[in-house]
Amino acid sequence: MPAVPPQVAQDVAPPVAVVQPVVTPVAPPAFASGREPTGPTTFTFAGETTQGGWIRGQVPGGTVSARIDDQPLAFDDAGTFFAAFDRDAGPLATLSATLRDGRTVTSPIEISPRAWNIERINVARTAGAPSETFMARRRPELEQIGAARAAETGATGWRQPFVWPVTGRISGRFGSQRIYRGEPAAYHSGLDIAPGAGTPYASPADGVVVLVADAPFSLEGNLLIVDHGAGLNSAFLHSSEIVVREGQRVSQGQMLGRVGATGRATGPHLHWSLMWRGRRLDPLLFLPPQG
Repeated sequence: MPAVPPQVAQDVAPPVAVVQPVVTPVAPPAFASGREPTGPTTFTFAGETTQGGWIRGQVPGGTVSARIDDQPLAFDDAGTFFAAFDRDAGPLATLSATLRDGRTVTSPIEISPRAWNIERINVARTAGAPSETFMARRRPELEQIGAARAAETGATGWRQPFVWPVTGRISGRFGSQRIYRGEPAAYHSGLDIAPGAGTPYASPADGVVVLVADAPFSLEGNLLIVDHGAGLNSAFLHSSEIVVREGQRVSQGQMLGRVGATGRATGPHLHWSLMWRGRRLDPLLFLPPQG
């Protein structure tokens, strides 16, 4: 085939195919190595396409790079990936893949809204700006949390169906929020489970421990963060005891610590939060009903 003259090639853009994604209940294929992803002509996935939700799936065959909106997607040699949607995600997300032949495939995903538990209070919000004394302690804590959340350990727990870290009374739900005369306070960023002080809790999926607080943090108390890989991580707050160490690989169901009330807590409970690439997720959307 004759080469395209340079002056013509500048005006020729690779075609863009807009293809609806395929929702499939089939589990992602096993890891492979040393080969280009093969498979579907568009994205396939299963999961929860709602605010605070997630998907696991497979990129189109021949994909060399992929994104969801402006966020790059990591995928393995078999083309499997994980992505998620923030609590305040808009109504539409777009998966896009660049193929080896230069074509681009895009697949829109409709994100359903959630009816969050919003409590409107007809009084002025009293919380003021934190003091410099508090922030002098808080900034190093936030730096440690940020570094742990950004860690890339190669863990593969993101590929597993998650299990409850502990069962018990749900004392706080993800996404709930108070609004004081039109001024919103921060929403609740995790799931609170209150099984009783000292109850052991376990890892909901395989992972690597990326943070164990040396001393109780100002808000979180004894804090533990586990990386599940692909940008997904769990944080466990207010522990009375943590029995794992930083850098340790943990298996699904392995004991991590005990429920407590350290830090800013009104009573013993496990606050479990999930994040993916800075997006806050609803742990309940990863779990089966409590047995």
